[in-house]
Amino acid sequence: MKLNESERAHDLAPLLQNGWLHDADRDAISKTYTFKNFIDAFGFMTRSAIWAEKYKHHPEWSNVWNKVNVTLTTHDHDGLTELDLKMARKMDALAD
Repeated sequence: MKLNESERAHDLAPLLQNGWLHDADRDAISKTYTFKNFIDAFGFMTRSAIWAEKYKHHPEWSNVWNKVNVTLTTHDHDGLTELDLKMARKMDALAD
């Protein structure tokens, strides 16, 4: 189910403070992670992919050398759901 206004105010705010951007047109969040090198970026993607499979929720993403661009939205619900926030928090933890 799509996030309601209360959930957005409470749960989305910490992610926005941690570098995520909200695209209101798509109702999606995005972030660019920067690593020391390609191996670190690819390792992050591999760790994130394992969690995406566990959550059954997959990011839109791309990688160029040491950068990983991520967009999260739930296509089945045409916008942000708790799964997007859960995946964003996990990816932030994996990037540290």
